Amino acid sequence: MIQKYYKSIIIALGFIIFGSIILSTGGKSLFWNAISMAGLMIYFWIFEVIPIYLTALFPIILAAPLGLLDVDGKVDSNILAKSYGNNMIFIFLGGFMLALALEKWNIHLQIARAILRIVGNTKSKIILGFLLSTGLLSMWVSNTATALMLLPMALAVIKSLPSEEQNSRFSLFLLLSIAYGSSIGGIGTIVGSPPNLQMASILSNQFKIEVDFIQWFIIGFPLCILMLSACYLFFYIALGRERNKKIDSFSMEKEPWTKTQFKVLAVFLVFVILWSFKDLIALAGITYSDESVAIFGTVLLFLIPVDRTKNLIEWSDTSKLPWGILLLFGGGLAMADALAKGGVIKWLSESFVDLNNFPYYLILLILIASAVFATEVISNLALVTILIPIIGAFANEYGHPIIQLSFAITFGASLAFMLPIGTPPNAIAFSSGHIKFNQMAKVGFILNIISITLIFLISYFFL
Repeated sequence: MIQKYYKSIIIALGFIIFGSIILSTGGKSLFWNAISMAGLMIYFWIFEVIPIYLTALFPIILAAPLGLLDVDGKVDSNILAKSYGNNMIFIFLGGFMLALALEKWNIHLQIARAILRIVGNTKSKIILGFLLSTGLLSMWVSNTATALMLLPMALAVIKSLPSEEQNSRFSLFLLLSIAYGSSIGGIGTIVGSPPNLQMASILSNQFKIEVDFIQWFIIGFPLCILMLSACYLFFYIALGRERNKKIDSFSMEKEPWTKTQFKVLAVFLVFVILWSFKDLIALAGITYSDESVAIFGTVLLFLIPVDRTKNLIEWSDTSKLPWGILLLFGGGLAMADALAKGGVIKWLSESFVDLNNFPYYLILLILIASAVFATEVISNLALVTILIPIIGAFANEYGHPIIQLSFAITFGASLAFMLPIGTPPNAIAFSSGHIKFNQMAKVGFILNIISITLIFLISYFFL
């Protein structure tokens, strides 16, 4: 009986709690109004009784009546416009479009096959090939999409093995290389994973600190390479005698690159060059922003023809884009702005005062470890949305480096390896049926410790 009405009960309970807070505080306290709205959003995100993207629109309905958009006694809707139309949203949109083109014309398969042909056909080298493929692709394509694209290839390799070897350590590590490589690759560039752009957006909106593509790449890419190397080294050691065994039953046939694929690669290079050399190009008197590049590249994809009837991307292709993520970004920023206006973030940052009694290196280590293990059960995007404004205020209050803490927490939020629910790539790999829960937990725990260590070292000494 309860199961039948579970959804209705959860929805009703959420609004009852929300309404009770408003009524009990008289509806005039911005502090409690902000807490009630944010609490309702987090509650609906956790239980997912409605699409999480729809929950992200709650500020549009609730912020004005709760007084969270008031400026000098008048409602200022521009506050919401700055959240839902944030510049980082357009950068991510451009990344989505590029990923769509790479997938549409099978460039991801070409890259993966090329890497596998280069590394060889021993079990350890095949794992290296898949780890590199997913890691490099996930720097530009969403980690979920990367995992989905590479999983069928990994399963084809496993199915080519004798039946008694299909649940071996090799099969386990091959599938985990896709899950972990996708997550690790996402920290390599600012467009690699939603939390990266969310952090940059919050720092820009609330603390007037700008983080662009190249600033992220200088720190994120080395950490990405170190994590991929550490992951492979662990797999290599754990494989034992299997590592040098060859797999001759599976072949990666070489297919010629098409003119269309070269055209998409050319646009891809335009993205990378313009993002990477923005400061150098500015010396020639040409200035632009990262979102300008994203939209310019998107327009190119729609303009460059494949033949007389179609272009690299048609508008009908965009039905495959995860548009909801863009709303989720906006909703997260709107919630963070509401919490800041209500004084909630300042209050929470002051609650960290006891943490400030520790040496700074220990504060950094505690926050990184908290982010890594918390994101095993909490959405990494939600974690960054909630935590970065609080940690930013704490850093400003006590004179700690806000950039260092923000990068470290965001890196940690993307590197959850223990549980299938930790990240979408984990869930995708787990769905193959070749991974047991305790296997992922054991391997993931070790990699969590490795990631905490590397994030701490990179953040403490190079940020």
